[in-house]
Amino acid sequence: METPEIRFAKLGLTLPPAPKPLGVYKPCLVDGKYLYLSGHGTVQADGSLIIGRIGTDFDMDQGKIAARQVGLAMLATIKANIGSLDKVKRVIKVLGMVNCTPDFERHPFIINGCSELFASVWGQENGIGVRSAVGMGSLPDNIPVEVEALFELHEEG
Repeated sequence: METPEIRFAKLGLTLPPAPKPLGVYKPCLVDGKYLYLSGHGTVQADGSLIIGRIGTDFDMDQGKIAARQVGLAMLATIKANIGSLDKVKRVIKVLGMVNCTPDFERHPFIINGCSELFASVWGQENGIGVRSAVGMGSLPDNIPVEVEALFELHEEG
């Protein structure tokens, strides 16, 4: 049986360093069987951020890649804090925020970059949860995408 760790390895993607908080908050919190991840940004493998706005600096496809990069940063936080992607049972909720021009209307397409990554790691049944994808007038440091999420953990035993 393929585990989330094996599925991720097969994707051939590289995790960035787990981002450090840029304010007064925890990047993740475990409460019973739930793992909450704070909003994550577009941290790249070298620790730098993808900067820019969808509709001005990036087209939709570039925005979707930026959202996947946010997903990778979230995976890095999971591994750094709980040790393994295998400890996550399923994705429950994703909130995706898109830094975009006022006329941009394809927010769900952008956030699919993160959601498709999660589906690849945890499978269609467990990797796709409920979701919101919304546009924002700005995001911290002018990043194009920010995502927060809630996961269910496997029972310890």
